[in-house]
Amino acid sequence: MWETTPALLCRADPKVLGTRFKLCLSGLACLALIGCDTLPPQPTTSPQPRPAGLAPPKPKPEAPKIPSAASRDLARYYGRVQADLLNRGLLRVDGGGVDTPYTARNLATNFEQIAFYDEYSQAGGFQLSDGTAGGLRKWNSPVRMAVEFGASVPKEQRQSDAAMVTKYAGRLARITGHSISVKPGNANFFVLVMGEDDREQLLNRIKEIEPGVNAATLQMIRTLPRSIHCVVAAFAAREDGYVYNRAIAVIRAEHPELTRRACVHEELAQGLGLANDSPRARPSIFNDDDEFALLTTHDEELLRTLYHPALKPGMSVDEARSIVSQIIAARSGPS
Repeated sequence: MWETTPALLCRADPKVLGTRFKLCLSGLACLALIGCDTLPPQPTTSPQPRPAGLAPPKPKPEAPKIPSAASRDLARYYGRVQADLLNRGLLRVDGGGVDTPYTARNLATNFEQIAFYDEYSQAGGFQLSDGTAGGLRKWNSPVRMAVEFGASVPKEQRQSDAAMVTKYAGRLARITGHSISVKPGNANFFVLVMGEDDREQLLNRIKEIEPGVNAATLQMIRTLPRSIHCVVAAFAAREDGYVYNRAIAVIRAEHPELTRRACVHEELAQGLGLANDSPRARPSIFNDDDEFALLTTHDEELLRTLYHPALKPGMSVDEARSIVSQIIAARSGPS
């Protein structure tokens, strides 16, 4: 997990949405029809050109928003954090190499720890889990991502971050064999890149996306300390469900490019069902040691295993253990 980032894999009851919206649309349609009935006859003369002096002024380009002192301070802090990690040889982007070997047995053990356990309680917030294994969680339906930005995020960063998420979604789709793409108009996985000055916008957007989000998660977002670099929450349709149908990842906009990219790599992968971290996972981003910034070869194997059709949502760790070993051995050979 990135720094001390939780993967808050929350669940919410399904909501019946849209009735009021449909009624409003119906009313608007009626108003439009009434307006058409009462419009006076239109003149048949040709319109005259507008005098030059009456032409409306061209709109001025929107001035860039000046970040608050709190946002600037946060950006400086995260800049120092990244520089310190890089100076210590951490935040590797090579995906692992000859110095980080792993076996099929390593992969099976790490998969079990990362896919069946949670670092934080399902009740929300930063309460640690009780260490009990749960059922396997994953998506059955296509994952359609949308990248949204806070008002404080500069245009150049929006363009680069949107391109980065699009490219990474394509990589996740190739790895898992699951349908994963960026489709803003019909999204169910929202990547919210927001700054310190966008906190209220962020809270309002989360409540719009998931009306059933619990109060503990909202309060956690409202008071998010700077030690939390990014976070993801995934939702199932039922309280006891294991099939995800919606997720929200929150990425702090003040991060430098590499740590922002690291947040995207980890939180989007965790939102697919790899909820936990393990100190034994190496080379991996699912490890709090910050050695690797980006998804590794080891992590790709975990994602391929998770989305193998033989592994079904809700399977217990005991039910899945032998299947996981067989899946990994078929790709990797004996331990």
